[in-house]
Amino acid sequence: MSHVLAAVAWPYANGPRHIGHVSGFGVPSDVFSRYMRMAGHDVLMVSGTDEHGTPIQVQADAEGITPREAVDKYNRMIVEDLHGLGLAYDLFTRTTTGNHYAVVQELFTALHANGYVIAKTTQAAVSPSTGRGLPDRYIEGTCPHCGYTSARGDQCDNCGHQLDPIDLINPKSKINGETPQFIDTEHYFLDLSAFAEALGTWLDSREGWRPNVLKFSRNLVDDLRPRPITRDLEWGVPIPQEGWDTKRFYVWFDAVIGYLSASIEWARRTGDPQAWRQWWQTPESRAYYFMGKDNIVFHSLIWPSMLLGYSGRGDKGGKPGELGELNLPTEVVSSEYLTMEGRKFSSSRRIVIYVRDFLARYDADALRYFIAVAGPETTDTDFTWSEFLRRNNDELVAGWGNLVNRTVSMAAKNFGGVPTPGELTDADRELLAAVRAGFDSVGGLIEQHKQKAAINEAMRIVGEVNKYLSDQSPWKLKGEDERPRLATILHTALQAVVDCNTLLTPYLPHSAQKIHELLGGEGVHAPMPRIEEVSDLDGGPDYPILTGDYTVGTKWEPRTLTPGTPLSAPTPVFRKLDPSIVDEELARLES
Repeated sequence: MSHVLAAVAWPYANGPRHIGHVSGFGVPSDVFSRYMRMAGHDVLMVSGTDEHGTPIQVQADAEGITPREAVDKYNRMIVEDLHGLGLAYDLFTRTTTGNHYAVVQELFTALHANGYVIAKTTQAAVSPSTGRGLPDRYIEGTCPHCGYTSARGDQCDNCGHQLDPIDLINPKSKINGETPQFIDTEHYFLDLSAFAEALGTWLDSREGWRPNVLKFSRNLVDDLRPRPITRDLEWGVPIPQEGWDTKRFYVWFDAVIGYLSASIEWARRTGDPQAWRQWWQTPESRAYYFMGKDNIVFHSLIWPSMLLGYSGRGDKGGKPGELGELNLPTEVVSSEYLTMEGRKFSSSRRIVIYVRDFLARYDADALRYFIAVAGPETTDTDFTWSEFLRRNNDELVAGWGNLVNRTVSMAAKNFGGVPTPGELTDADRELLAAVRAGFDSVGGLIEQHKQKAAINEAMRIVGEVNKYLSDQSPWKLKGEDERPRLATILHTALQAVVDCNTLLTPYLPHSAQKIHELLGGEGVHAPMPRIEEVSDLDGGPDYPILTGDYTVGTKWEPRTLTPGTPLSAPTPVFRKLDPSIVDEELARLES
């Protein structure tokens, strides 16, 4: 057993999340965490809502409310969405807590003391009409390096170069189309160039990363330069330095620290305030960071630089801060983009499916299944309603659901429960061996973050069980002298279904619990998160968190069926969808 940190990208609290968001950070991290817990590892899965910066102010102004009211509204909405999907966080919190403020200020203080934070005068972008500072990501223009016309003010997604807004050719505000003004202002910068050597050595030691992530990161190391960590803002974490009270930390700086602050908050809430150290400081612990590809640079270069600097391990040396040396990521697990009906998700243009709207009409496991088998794991992929319908009806319902239904139905009808098997044939033994081999093959693929290959392997095994039933044709065995063979076939098929259910549990936890109960199982098979209202540990307002008890639930191993276990005629586990939903959903998009 080892300690495994699942550090999940923080959804921004300026609106409800759509299915493109959860396909990148949500479902993949949950599948991995559920599997690793089942395999016996001590997993800590943390995240929360990212609640600072100008975009929050922009959204609040648009709604005529305060930034605090806006983040309270969307924090609760996002918590409910992720709960509905069954994402099993140990702690899903927020960045507006007293605990988070304290941890951010502690990291800054140590980085500053070690010489990795420098103050200098720079030119900042402001809106001519409001006088308010513009966040780098809200400015777009032409990249001076590659000519890409939709480069952002912090980086170019086409060539990967780090940028400042003033570098852009023909910069425009994404908020209102204005050409920003640039004014002189003093800010703190993180001296990223002081970590180039340490980062290069660390990246060269990485094994098993997705090639695009490693190559992208390695190519940027030589281009690193000081990057601003403060902004002229009203809404954000205060800077613990005299004379800096009109500025706040840049939202990207405080958000990545959230992985650490959430771990510390989780430990404080368990009653053992030092428990977080097992995931952040022991040499054998592992840390996996999950996000979309637009966040790679923050997790593979900037956050590791902050950890190195805090630990005193950059070019300038230094000593660790009060928390002690901190571990670097084991792997940065980045997904590509999910588009919709061939178009990029856009809330403003109504090209969007919000998670809560999806869950109001369809089952959570239907969405989890689609993301697993057709999501943007290593390439951009497209969500279409016709493909969702096909995957649900032809694979989830007709493949897996039908196997469960007919196997349990036949056993219940003919024996009233799990039958006692007779002597196994070669075909019986071969099927059971093939299913049990899946624990190594499927589990190994999930652990390597090859989740699409893993669920395809699990569904291939489901296909083997369906083929076994077709070949053996138990429904033809009607004579009294054929009952021993009927019992053996159905026991073998039920045993295979039990084990296939375990193989699919990380992907389909809601239905896995139902199938566990259909097969006579008792207790919690797939533990679920719960929403809990809590008080801020440091005196702030109350807020909802996601948490849960994940020490219960099935293990990643075969479970032997007990003959005689009562079985009842099942109700279908999955819903077959009418083809009319395609036109209905497309009409919603165009309305």
